[in-house]
Amino acid sequence: MGSLSTKRVVDPVLTNLARGYHNSMMIASALFPFVTVQKEAGKIPLFTKESFKIYNTERAIRAKSNRISPEDRSSIDFVLTEHDLEYPIDYREEQEDALPTKMNATKVCVDGIALRLEKIAADMAQDLANFPAGNKVTLAAGDKFTNTSSDPFPIFSDAVEAVRASIGVRPNVCVMGASAYAALKEHPGVIDRIKYSQKGVITPELLKQLLDFEQLYIGDAVYASDANVFSDVWSDNVIIAYVPNAQSNIPRSYFEPAFGYTLKKKNMPVVDTYTEGGKVLMIRNTDIFVSKIVGSDAGYIINDTNA
Repeated sequence: MGSLSTKRVVDPVLTNLARGYHNSMMIASALFPFVTVQKEAGKIPLFTKESFKIYNTERAIRAKSNRISPEDRSSIDFVLTEHDLEYPIDYREEQEDALPTKMNATKVCVDGIALRLEKIAADMAQDLANFPAGNKVTLAAGDKFTNTSSDPFPIFSDAVEAVRASIGVRPNVCVMGASAYAALKEHPGVIDRIKYSQKGVITPELLKQLLDFEQLYIGDAVYASDANVFSDVWSDNVIIAYVPNAQSNIPRSYFEPAFGYTLKKKNMPVVDTYTEGGKVLMIRNTDIFVSKIVGSDAGYIINDTNA
């Protein structure tokens, strides 16, 4: 028991593990990429169509420079929320295999908070009220992906064009629920388009090429209710959006127009340890963040894709 601390101690090894680990099932960051903030509350820009305007930049000889007239930019408030989970390790378990046991505890806690973030982001991205009138559609029975007579491709084309017409930029990210993907990959119209390809089987990579997106993600994550009933985090919906690509060695900034961001406090997450009763070591993961839609014009939802 001598190795068990009696006070809270930040563990740099487990903290680095938590910061470097990513569960591939979690896709919230595809629509809400992480941006680091210094403070737990403040204001960030709210992007509208004006954020994507093209300026007149030509200048004649000896003419004045083309000065931008700054707009009264709207902003939204944000308040970060602390999320934490802890995992108990008995001193006898620690003596058996200390580091792997601690690493497993860290992974469980990191995954737990990641799933919570996934659910928060998915609920926000699948809420029809968060999209402008022209940037959403609820499919009629004849258009659903489970209807073998439907044609999904014009539905996607209309969605892409709605975003492009709204902000002047083509959406580059597509996120769809597992059930929507399951129906789409078995759709005769989709299969017909790849019947002469080498694979002959629909995969997310192939579907991404067919639909012409830079990135396509399938929401496979599930969660359990208090009654242990499992449900999909991402339901039978498709969300397409414009999300600026990350640039190497340049941190993301919330001043860049996008559909959404997850604001995370600097130097988070942190993993620390403390003991209870001298015999139980607690591995605790703490993260502080909030997800926000900052440019609803840059997103589009295809709602209720399945029968």
